Amino acid sequence: MIEVKDIVKSFDGNVVLDHVSATLRDGEVNMIIGQSGSGKTVFMKSLIGLHSVDSGQILYDGRDLAKMKEREIRELHREVGMLFQGSALFDSMTVMENVLFPMEMFSRQTREQMQARAEFCLRRVEMPERVWHLMPSEISGGQQKRVAIARAIVLEPRYLFCDEPNSGLDPKTSLVIDALIQDITREYKICTIVNSHDMNSIMEIGDNIIFLKDGKKEWQGSRHEIMTSENEALNDFVFASDLFKKVKQANS
Repeated sequence: MIEVKDIVKSFDGNVVLDHVSATLRDGEVNMIIGQSGSGKTVFMKSLIGLHSVDSGQILYDGRDLAKMKEREIRELHREVGMLFQGSALFDSMTVMENVLFPMEMFSRQTREQMQARAEFCLRRVEMPERVWHLMPSEISGGQQKRVAIARAIVLEPRYLFCDEPNSGLDPKTSLVIDALIQDITREYKICTIVNSHDMNSIMEIGDNIIFLKDGKKEWQGSRHEIMTSENEALNDFVFASDLFKKVKQANS
């Protein structure tokens, strides 16, 4: 679990996060949503530690990020998996080599143990053995995303950060990736944080949704509660299209 307590972050006197508090729970897909400029990217980067906050606390299972020593931060990073926008696979490495890479950097396992773990993760994301030797450019965008997920979970993270995981994918493939993220989150009781503007994802897998507006937490709830919310700013954002307006009306 990650607890965010009253954090403030500003750049050159411009407040980007304004006293934001939230609880991000284990075994749930915690989604950060909001318009461009709402502060959601800065919020995620602050959670990871790429930005230091001006005030407030970020607690990883009770451990204060701001008070961690360098050794403790390195240990925390071993507990964190990252799924980058666009997958960010290494072009010069095969599928298998991409998944092995984090273990070669951080694990003390034998080569045989690392190989077995990489094979397990690739099978878990349903990547067939026949593509393990291929380069990222030789597989589809959806397959690249699966490989990126396998790489993100290979070190058995307790926390998984996903930045726009469906970026560049067609709607059908996006649903498959959403389901995979949700399944892995529940199966391994990971605290998963997803930065997304994909309304389909929000409605499909949003267990715990944090809606930011102008740097403030405007609303927090589940995908089920979002259907009955009377928050005007949230409704204007989520149900902007005619299709989603009809979905909202059908469920109200």
